[in-house]
Amino acid sequence: MKIAIATDAWFPQVNGVVRTLAATVAELDRRGYEVELITPERFRTVSLPGYASIDVALAPRFSTRRMLHAFAPDVVHIPTEGPIGWSARGWCLAHGVPYTTAFHTRFPDYAAVRTGIKAERFWPIFERFHRGSQAVLAATASLERELEKRGIDKVRPWTRGIDHFVFRPDGDLHPAMADLPRPILLNVGRVAPEKNLEAFLSLDTPGSKVVVGEGPAMDALRQRYPDAHFLGSLSGEELASAYRSADCFVFPSRTDTFGLVVIEALACGVPVAAFPVAGPIDIVGPSGRGVDAEFPATIGALDEQLEVAIGRALTVDRKAAAIFARRFTWEAATDQFIAAVEAAITAPRHEPAVRQPALAR
Repeated sequence: MKIAIATDAWFPQVNGVVRTLAATVAELDRRGYEVELITPERFRTVSLPGYASIDVALAPRFSTRRMLHAFAPDVVHIPTEGPIGWSARGWCLAHGVPYTTAFHTRFPDYAAVRTGIKAERFWPIFERFHRGSQAVLAATASLERELEKRGIDKVRPWTRGIDHFVFRPDGDLHPAMADLPRPILLNVGRVAPEKNLEAFLSLDTPGSKVVVGEGPAMDALRQRYPDAHFLGSLSGEELASAYRSADCFVFPSRTDTFGLVVIEALACGVPVAAFPVAGPIDIVGPSGRGVDAEFPATIGALDEQLEVAIGRALTVDRKAAAIFARRFTWEAATDQFIAAVEAAITAPRHEPAVRQPALAR
């Protein structure tokens, strides 16, 4: 099977979308699938306003379509609603090639945070993007239900995994956190307005607050919260050492569709505190024992009062958190991805409505 993946998110970006795609591509390659990547690195790019570290392709329409025509994929996966994603979608519709999409990021909510315009004004754009997809992949049951309520059909599960060789409870601790007052409360992720970090950093709690990551809100948050410790971007073993050094992982975001960092923290034996919203509630569960409260031990705590969740999470058995996280593997996630793209290929499809000129093909 020939699978093209046309994505606006790719290295050197550091986020859950890129890590998910990279792990999936590696697993597909291991299984012998032929994969073509169409990413911003193959185009002229411009920085996304407000995110200097994120480059988006500049006018990628014709080049994207030439690449797809040359590769002749059996199916195209389009995980992002950006310029490359829209270009690939147009080519698929024009040529009757089946495609799948994914809802990784709550851009309507992000846009609302940054512009002050209600998220409902942005949703129709995204609903249109996913229309025609043979499968819209979503990471959690909460997100599946929300998308279906919005009229986005053919939603299928695509959970997440982690590298358990890297993210494990045993190993080195991070030297920058060794002498900090306890308890050490950690957050990992993009330092941006939509991550709601103020809800974490403004808490009057004992111990130390540590933030790992980079982003457009970094300078403002450093000035506003001088007692917090900002370690910048970490990856691999160094990131795992930061997780292991913490007593609690605090996830204040209300807009994430999953929260890959949540399961990375759990895998390192760190209990999680978060709001009871989609993402955390699909991992930690309302009672802190998983979605169906089936796990025999508590691995975190959710509460509308974040300091209450932190207090409860600090009492959790770290070994239980690490054991719980073992259920999240990239092998299982890739099984779901393959099932979706195989179903897309065999699904009934319509002939292309418009024939493109040779150059566009």
